[in-house]
Amino acid sequence: MFARLSPTEPLLLVQGLAKSFGSLVAVDGVDLAVREGTITGLIGPNGAGKTTLFNLIAGTLAPSAGTIVFRGERIEGEPPDRIFRRGLARTFQIPRPFPQMTVLENLMLVPLAQSGERFWNNWLRPGAVAREERAARARAMEVLDFCALAEKAQTPAGQLSGGQLKLLELARVLMIEPKLILLDEPAAGVNPALIETLLERILALHRRGVTFFIIEHNMDVVMRACDPVVVMAQGRVIYAGSGEGARRDRRVLDAYFGDLPE
Repeated sequence: MFARLSPTEPLLLVQGLAKSFGSLVAVDGVDLAVREGTITGLIGPNGAGKTTLFNLIAGTLAPSAGTIVFRGERIEGEPPDRIFRRGLARTFQIPRPFPQMTVLENLMLVPLAQSGERFWNNWLRPGAVAREERAARARAMEVLDFCALAEKAQTPAGQLSGGQLKLLELARVLMIEPKLILLDEPAAGVNPALIETLLERILALHRRGVTFFIIEHNMDVVMRACDPVVVMAQGRVIYAGSGEGARRDRRVLDAYFGDLPE
């Protein structure tokens, strides 16, 4: 059972989080909170530590120090599959589908602990295996329709465009109905028409109660979708607040453009 959150408790709370690679400090004592029901943006110049932070939260990397609390329970150092089961999912800046498998098959692989994963169940419990497969297929087609990919269901994933691959990344994490989705640069390398589709899907999911934490360099997407906005530079959080406030904040301007004259 997941711990119940109080009305004031963040869905995700990061405190004193740090990660070093030898003498390189990639994340340096980060404190931040993601409130339930928000689309929180994470921006900053290249090399600020944003993706490393996501890797720490999602369990891909173990922190050198600090705590990560999700839904009232500490998760730092847990393996990615356990964090995924908790309802915290992430996508990648460079999509990682199984290119030879169809779009539909990529989604049907996602549900965890399927009976068919144990080969003997195909002989001992064929009915249960078939029921689970039908349910996974139905759920996958529902998700593909929502993500505007239903027409690509039987297309090998390796044949999709860059924007369609980003939609497939989103579709795969939706198979578990997550509470929090970490999106790593969803608009990067995507044509404007598909950016609009992707943004529409994110906003529609937000209206359904899904919380997002998004790394994004496309400031138009950030300003249209994200509130609040967190800014990182040199491994640290230097600003947290509104997008308009970030545009005027001296620390943010200096991080992007260098020390500016008074």
